[in-house]
Amino acid sequence: MKIAVTVARILVGVLFIFSGLVKAIDPLGLSYKMEEFFEKWAETILPNLMNWLTTHSFMFSILMITLEVVLGVALLVGWRKKLVLRLLLLLILFFTFLTSYVLFSGKIKACGCFGDCIPLTPIQTFSKDIALLLLCIFLLRKQKYIEPIFKEKLPFAIVLVSLIATGLLQMYVVEHLPIVDCLPFKKGNDILALRKMPADAVPDKFSYSFIYEKAGVKKEFTTDFPDSTWTFVDRKQTLVEKGKNNVPLINDFSLSDAAGNDSTEAILTKPAYYLFMIKNMQEAETDKWQSVFTDVVKKATQQHIPIYVLTADPKAANTFFNVANSYNLPIYTTDGTAIKTAARANPTMFVMKGSVVQQKYSWADLKELLK
Repeated sequence: MKIAVTVARILVGVLFIFSGLVKAIDPLGLSYKMEEFFEKWAETILPNLMNWLTTHSFMFSILMITLEVVLGVALLVGWRKKLVLRLLLLLILFFTFLTSYVLFSGKIKACGCFGDCIPLTPIQTFSKDIALLLLCIFLLRKQKYIEPIFKEKLPFAIVLVSLIATGLLQMYVVEHLPIVDCLPFKKGNDILALRKMPADAVPDKFSYSFIYEKAGVKKEFTTDFPDSTWTFVDRKQTLVEKGKNNVPLINDFSLSDAAGNDSTEAILTKPAYYLFMIKNMQEAETDKWQSVFTDVVKKATQQHIPIYVLTADPKAANTFFNVANSYNLPIYTTDGTAIKTAARANPTMFVMKGSVVQQKYSWADLKELLK
């Protein structure tokens, strides 16, 4: 029995640590996923609470990630086993609820359990959580076989170090971009190519029916349509067969100029340029990067490298860049969700050649462009 408990203990501890660290390299990714859950739930239950949770999703993301890593480490070293096992059980029950919601409701595509670097299908994540749930229950029942692997205060010291390290890691990547970029806008990717439908895409198949009305009677037709004495009322579309791989990796990224014209191709085919992505000016903390940005603009001007500002809030961006300050930079409107995916830091500078991403720098690393 002790061997079985040890194996289960290692499996659970390592999986929780791994799951936490995979998300710790991009905590904003989990935050955005939690926002998606809260916003969906707000449509049906406790909207005020869900809206409040949405505004605090980043804090919950940090807490959840830290808990996963710290509890996994605590289980491995055998520190406070009763408390740790109960917290692990509560955590996995919560995760199982989330993955079951994703699987059975179909309202959310994925739960983001292993972040963007290891995408899993809903059935895979649900099965994983059920297995972990059973292992946690087993460990809780057989906890007498769990002993600390170190004596005295060393287990606590290891847990404390894991807590501090996980917190520092998340603080770093939020400011300097994820250590490992697993998103479609990562270095080396061709944005225009990834906006195209995959070569092996299988489209969805639909059936269509048409509703006509005559003398107050409505009738649905799929073939043998009625004559002109009938009046068309509506068309119904029904999904017959779900397609596969039929959504481009980048499907919501486009650039619109002040007149509303699509400038995506025109910009992304230029030989060399910078894209300065800024989700919104309210959260941009301009005092932290404006001085360096000014020097970057001067150097880019000298080198004849254009800088394009991409934002979901063009009015506020134009006020800052071209009214309050004399940067005289072109402002393009981009979907806010696309910016959140492409630029985890607000703002982020993309170094581009054609439509290929050469490098990305958060606001905290803009000085790298001056070297």
